[in-house]
Amino acid sequence: MNEIFTRVSTRKFEDRPVEPEKITQLLRAAMQAPSAGNQQPWEFYVVTDKDKIKALSQSNPYAGCAAGAPVVIVSCYKVEGARFPEYCEIDLSIATENLWLEAASLGLGAVWIGTAPLKERMEKVEAVLGNPDGVHAFALVPVGYPAETKEQQDRFDESRIHYL
Repeated sequence: MNEIFTRVSTRKFEDRPVEPEKITQLLRAAMQAPSAGNQQPWEFYVVTDKDKIKALSQSNPYAGCAAGAPVVIVSCYKVEGARFPEYCEIDLSIATENLWLEAASLGLGAVWIGTAPLKERMEKVEAVLGNPDGVHAFALVPVGYPAETKEQQDRFDESRIHYL
């Protein structure tokens, strides 16, 4: 699981599509995530339409880089039917992290663009996607082949570890 130590946020992408089998593998990794009470509240929207990608890139001040991605995966959740609705966003965090790490393992780049819990951003994304009522936007994940390479910084800080 070296991707934990090598994954970086990719915001510039090559102008080439991501193979459908790789997209499926990303989604398989996301859905393999644990969830509270095994509720699996996720829904994923795979966006390749350039006009919709452009609209998503304008959904919040940090989403501009999505415009250059060949695909944007939008992780969403629904609380209806969830055993523990207060944990849906945590469940989506785990699933989105799985997707992101799998992207790195497949030689793809990705970046996590937060949407939830900010209602204004969520509503903008949901309008672009045409989400049915009750399906809430969680995050945008632009994915593609990286157009640049970066090293991940070492974030280990022993001063933050407390043994009792």
